[in-house]
Amino acid sequence: MKQFRNAKNIDQHLDEETLFVVSQTFKALSDPTRIRILNLLCSDEHSVNDIAEILDLGQSTVSHQLRFLKNLRLVKFRREGTTIYYSKDDDHIMNLLKQAIEHAAHN
Repeated sequence: MKQFRNAKNIDQHLDEETLFVVSQTFKALSDPTRIRILNLLCSDEHSVNDIAEILDLGQSTVSHQLRFLKNLRLVKFRREGTTIYYSKDDDHIMNLLKQAIEHAAHN
């Protein structure tokens, strides 16, 4: 019974904003295209064109997904001339992604 009370107290500390951000993070990780993009960005930064070419995706698809990931602060960008390079912005989420991939690959 004591464990249940502690679990209930923890839930009371989750405010609406935290719940929303957590659910949006899992939503981001639920899409195969976003998983592929994040997995690619785990190792190095890439431009939209690079991501589209490497993953065999349309540039508009990549841009749309990067915008979603950027709004969640899962990726960040830097500009070099006219080219924008994207990279990971949250090691916690990248570690979660890597663990999920390892879990899925584990027989």
